Amino acid sequence: MNQESETKKPGFGPEYAGALVWEQHCCLPLDPDTRVDALWRYAEAGASFVSVNVGYAPHGIADTVRVLSAFRRHVLTNPDRYVLAESADDVRRAKATGRLAVAFDLEDANPLGGRIDTVQTYYDLGVRTLLLTYNQRNAAGSGCHDDADGGLTAFGREVVAEMNRVGMVVDATHCSYRTSMDIFAASTAPVVLSHSATRAVHDHERNVWDDQIRACAATGGVIGINGVGIFLGDNDTSTDAFVRHIDHAVDLVGWEHVGLGLDYCFAADDLNSELTRNPDLFPPSYDQWDRIDFIEPERLPTIATVLAERAYSPESIRGILGENFLRVAQTVWR
Repeated sequence: MNQESETKKPGFGPEYAGALVWEQHCCLPLDPDTRVDALWRYAEAGASFVSVNVGYAPHGIADTVRVLSAFRRHVLTNPDRYVLAESADDVRRAKATGRLAVAFDLEDANPLGGRIDTVQTYYDLGVRTLLLTYNQRNAAGSGCHDDADGGLTAFGREVVAEMNRVGMVVDATHCSYRTSMDIFAASTAPVVLSHSATRAVHDHERNVWDDQIRACAATGGVIGINGVGIFLGDNDTSTDAFVRHIDHAVDLVGWEHVGLGLDYCFAADDLNSELTRNPDLFPPSYDQWDRIDFIEPERLPTIATVLAERAYSPESIRGILGENFLRVAQTVWR
């Protein structure tokens, strides 16, 4: 394990102070009483947008809507800090006014309740990204930890088509190899790997192979590099470990298709309880560490500095920090 800590308040240097920084996925405890203001750490670190998970595989419609409603209300009733991101222009507006744009995402098709029409409902409530399967098989397809890979189902194809229609970003993170490749082929809009690390750099089942990354980029999509230690290495959350995955993805598909999806968990105890409550979703590789470490939001300026030290151009750094995901939103969101 190699975890870095911040000794002073983070901040971008003058060269990147104007960069629009986009976090494609983070996790708060999925409880309507959660203190949502923990998200402000991203704004203090220099970010202008964050996508917050509001439901995953164990959750049906009722549980998901309770959490989504609570998080949404907090954003809407604190306009001095937050902007509900319904369009790419809302994100730009948040950047221009020093606020944090917030949208929501779903990790699994189970919160749809087996119905295609709920895609539109979630979109109208602020969900802008949905990944089809979370580790294990569901009605939409297979997950990355399934023994058998059945690929995308007929229902999964319907979900992808409806997401394309309403303007929700299709996400292949957590999906099996075949399911992800089926998604890339089925979607008529850019597909993302919102929070995935590269399997060529660290061979974990949750990570993605090179041809998955290439197929994602071919749709016009972006891979958001994950900041979870067990996916970056042996529970390694050093900046060097994180940037190694950025380097590999950039070498494969160019900086225009790489971004940030730290998958930061604001409550490690909540994560550990999820592992205990839902052991079928997480194989033994998740349990070999006393705790799972994460790259924290305060590391964002350091990541930009390290990329500059590695001779990344200012244009490419701005793209990786956020402009690439902004481009996807501009293309897909209605």
